Amino acid sequence: MVSKTARQQLPHDENEVDDLTIDYPSSDGEPMAESEWQYTPLTDTVSTLRVRYHERDEVYVAGDMLIYYRMNRNDVRVAPDVFVVFGATGSHPRDSWLVWREGRAPDFVMEIASSSTWRRDATEKRRIYADMGVTEYARFDPTGAYFTPALVLETLEGTEYREQPLTTDDAGILRGYSAGLELEICVTPDLKLRLYDPTAGEWLRTHQETENAHRAAEAEITRLREQLDQLRQQS
Repeated sequence: MVSKTARQQLPHDENEVDDLTIDYPSSDGEPMAESEWQYTPLTDTVSTLRVRYHERDEVYVAGDMLIYYRMNRNDVRVAPDVFVVFGATGSHPRDSWLVWREGRAPDFVMEIASSSTWRRDATEKRRIYADMGVTEYARFDPTGAYFTPALVLETLEGTEYREQPLTTDDAGILRGYSAGLELEICVTPDLKLRLYDPTAGEWLRTHQETENAHRAAEAEITRLREQLDQLRQQS
């Protein structure tokens, strides 16, 4: 993996003791997504990244999970649409992510814009993620209504985010490279979010695309078997 930006240290009392009696709820009562505009890229990206890293136990991928980042404060939390942690202590399921217990904050975070969230994503959440030490922060607008271009990719330099350059290829696909993921985050002309592996030179399949490919392969195997049976009957 590429080297990561040095972690920022959240302000804390060095003498504070983790109170294990405090409950950290796994839900804030808010829906996962306001609409299909958010839901589809959120779930597709999480499932695609989980497949990508399924053989690496130290990589944790989650979506719409509460992150608690202040010790003993269960009212101080944030819920990224997508986040990835490299160097996690296992990829086992969790109810929530407690930064001080896990020993690290996410390396990559993505927020997917909606009418009620996009301003906070670009201001308050951006400051929270910078303070937390999130190395890369991406924002995607699936409607094209809130910011142009529809993708923003930023890298933490010191204590501040710096916007990374994007390119547009001959097919009109907007591309930004994530050094942490070692993938290109892409937005097609019809505002679909995709992930591309530049090393392998291929698109990462979504769950639905993988299922479609399996069905197509099974149908082809069935067709070939039937064709073989017909040839045997004719011989």
